[in-house]
Amino acid sequence: MNKLLFSVVSGLGAAVAIGLLSYIDTLQSGWVLLMAPFGATAVLVFGLPESPLARPKNVILGHFLTALIGVCFMQWVGVNPVSLALASGLAVSAMLLTGTTHPPAGANPLLIMLSGQSWSFLISPVLSGACAIVLLGWLINYLRNYRARERIVG
Repeated sequence: MNKLLFSVVSGLGAAVAIGLLSYIDTLQSGWVLLMAPFGATAVLVFGLPESPLARPKNVILGHFLTALIGVCFMQWVGVNPVSLALASGLAVSAMLLTGTTHPPAGANPLLIMLSGQSWSFLISPVLSGACAIVLLGWLINYLRNYRARERIVG
């Protein structure tokens, strides 16, 4: 696939993912699926799908683990410059130790602590949104690779 087509398909995939998450947020369903770090996640999942940082395990578990750290600090430690720094550092270490490094997830403790999120944030938007992006990324990349295989065979 040439660079222009790859770039356009990647951008459309990211737009569909963020648009879908945003649209679900507007439905009054009680589900919030969008958070700012998902914009950077979309860059990796759709634009660099072969990167280890874009693997489903890294996206889902990286976001979940760092969000869990953010909520724990929010609930049990409080928010101050030292706790923000410690939570961010712990998030980086935890992702590296577990093999789930996903750079956009490094923003989660700050986002959660600065906006005062609670345990429910782990499910919606963190897990549900990360899973939705991974599924859409898988679909777009499957279709992209299918089209490439068809050109080779056909």
